[in-house]
Amino acid sequence: MRGRVRVRFLDTRPLRGSQSFRDLWIGTSVSQIGGQTANVAVLAQVWDLTGSPVGTGAIGLATGLPMVLFGLLGGTLADTFDRRTVVRATTAGQLLASAGLCAQALADNRDVLLLLALVAMGTGCSALGAPARRTFPVRLLPGDQVAAGLALTNVSFQAAMLAGPAMAGLIIARWGFPAAYATQAVAMVVSMLAVIRLPAMRPEGAAAAGGRRRPERGGWRVVLRRPTLWGSMATDLSATLLAMPIALFPLVNEIRFGGDPQTLGLFLSAVAVGGITAGLLSGTVTRWRRGGLVQLSAAGVWGLALACFGLAGPLWLALGCLAVAGAADTVSVVTRSALVQWETPDAYRGRVSSVEHVIGVAGPELGNFRGGLLASATSASFSLVLGGLSAILAIAAVAVTNAPLRAYRTPPAAAKPTVPGGADAATAGQVS
Repeated sequence: MRGRVRVRFLDTRPLRGSQSFRDLWIGTSVSQIGGQTANVAVLAQVWDLTGSPVGTGAIGLATGLPMVLFGLLGGTLADTFDRRTVVRATTAGQLLASAGLCAQALADNRDVLLLLALVAMGTGCSALGAPARRTFPVRLLPGDQVAAGLALTNVSFQAAMLAGPAMAGLIIARWGFPAAYATQAVAMVVSMLAVIRLPAMRPEGAAAAGGRRRPERGGWRVVLRRPTLWGSMATDLSATLLAMPIALFPLVNEIRFGGDPQTLGLFLSAVAVGGITAGLLSGTVTRWRRGGLVQLSAAGVWGLALACFGLAGPLWLALGCLAVAGAADTVSVVTRSALVQWETPDAYRGRVSSVEHVIGVAGPELGNFRGGLLASATSASFSLVLGGLSAILAIAAVAVTNAPLRAYRTPPAAAKPTVPGGADAATAGQVS
């Protein structure tokens, strides 16, 4: 009975069993809090410099374009060089960018273009290293703990989403923008120390080439050749592209709840609280082997919860719907990430991870644009309800047409991903 109760909570075996993963998790968690602190500082400083929503909107351009462009390039780097080296170099670039942000704030910079250029630099470095970083858990952990490791990472991200902005507000109010950017710089130092301690993680077949190899051909086509991969990514894209609610929060708040900024903050917090709760109770989910079915179900719940949010009248009901959506999103993200890593042979993981990264970035941004555009022509409620129901239908279509995804089972610890049409890859848990 005691063991059954423990399974329902967050599975911490990866932290207990792998020193390398523990170092990585600590460094990533600290850097996420620092990143959230800097995000708030950038938003506040751009507003202070421009006083214009066009200026704050330009932040999205300065972050979105580097994420997409450098994310794809990062996939090729991750399949060519030692992935630890790639992440070390890109983390160093992020550290330089955060130091630059701190320096410009200390110098009382009034040039918004300089500020946005430093933001783009940091985002570009992050995007270059993201595909390589995504491959770490499957190389550092046994197969049956990969999903648990991803759940732990997601919990730290959700916690940073809650704590980071609040901490940023306190720091900026008391010590100003330089202190907020300095917080990020210190966090990046911690992240760098964690990455330095990691073992080498060369792409398979790279050892004989001195840590560099020519990537296997057809890396991008692996996604299309494996129904589990394209089905998982199509499920995520259907959920975010058709039912992303963030851009509609201010309008919903204005129409239903009087535009109170505290209520707007509660909307964002409700999503994060739902995500953290699901993460803390993820021990059961990460041990379920029917990963494809779990992702499809969670994505469907996301769409349904947001459709209900579009109709919710009382504030408590609206917040409850958003919390359910946040929980469903966490379950979907964790199961999708584990499935993608395990279904991709190591020689292709960098490029496939870059596709997953770009979909994860572009889907929500385009979804917010779609939702805002439709709401401007109709209403926020109509946009939310239609988006949620459309997402459910699209996810159902993926489920009906993709039997391999429905039937997918997470491999046992000793399983090995296989190269399409070729021999087995080396054991995923092996570290060079």
